[in-house]
Amino acid sequence: MGQVLSGFTVVWVIIGVGMLVGRTGVLGPEARPVLSRAAFFIGSPALLFTTLATADVGAVLGPQLGVAASSGLLCAALHMSLSRLLLPRRANSERIIHGLSASMVNSANLGLPVAAYVFGDAALAAPVILFQLALYTPLYITALEATLSAESARAPDGVPAAGPTPFSRRRRVLRQLAQTGRNPLIIGSLGGLVVSLTGWGLPDPLWDSIELIGGLSIPAMLIAFGMSLVGSRPLRRAEGRLPDTLLAAGCKLVLHPLAAWTIAAQVFALSGQDLLVAVVLACLPTAQNVYVAAVRYETGEVVAKDAVLLTTVLAIPVMVGAAAALG
Repeated sequence: MGQVLSGFTVVWVIIGVGMLVGRTGVLGPEARPVLSRAAFFIGSPALLFTTLATADVGAVLGPQLGVAASSGLLCAALHMSLSRLLLPRRANSERIIHGLSASMVNSANLGLPVAAYVFGDAALAAPVILFQLALYTPLYITALEATLSAESARAPDGVPAAGPTPFSRRRRVLRQLAQTGRNPLIIGSLGGLVVSLTGWGLPDPLWDSIELIGGLSIPAMLIAFGMSLVGSRPLRRAEGRLPDTLLAAGCKLVLHPLAAWTIAAQVFALSGQDLLVAVVLACLPTAQNVYVAAVRYETGEVVAKDAVLLTTVLAIPVMVGAAAALG
């Protein structure tokens, strides 16, 4: 337990530095997006490559991947059911975004640092990253496209309206899936897995260069994360969607970890450190990609934005509580 708390302390200190940097403005107004992009496009792919190249592939593609996938999908389904029961007057496309807010975690910007500093192995975040990018993202893109197409085809008076053709819808889905396949985190992860499976070795200068570049990832992500908290005011403009935001955030921070704990312990028979990893990673806040999707599809934007902010503020205390309960 002491090691876990020590790891969280390291994470909080670096986040605190980011908050101080953001408050003082010492790096200028463009620092946060630049740091985030540097970590996403350069540092994190290199970190995932070197981490997975030396990792046990069986562990990466094993029970933790099963827990991440099943708990995430179960939480989304439970949120959908609760939303239909408690908030019936919502469009289905909006519910999908709200369900993503309740089940998709910030696996890169916060998951990698937590895995590295709290558990001592960044590879522990890889199963969640792979599930969300390779499986969950194509699934929700397809669901959103189909749902929005059905909604746009219905005029208010019930008369079918003109909408996108099946060909144009398929083309949009394929374009989104191709973009997912070009995601730097997917490329870095798959490259590392290939090296691990084949036993290929890179020349030492090249390996050391990639490893050094990967070293910028976690500090840059945490400093940018801390900067993003400066001036954040969730729920300030709920626009009639406060119950939706609270339901999504509650499912994310309570229901998702409980689902992960139940599945990990009862289905996959995990215990000790493995169980703690599964639960703590399920406590991660809502992924910022959910808000990106909401803006892209013009639905559920208010709830997605507020869920990201609210869960971001509360996630680390929840993770510490989960670690204390299971420690």
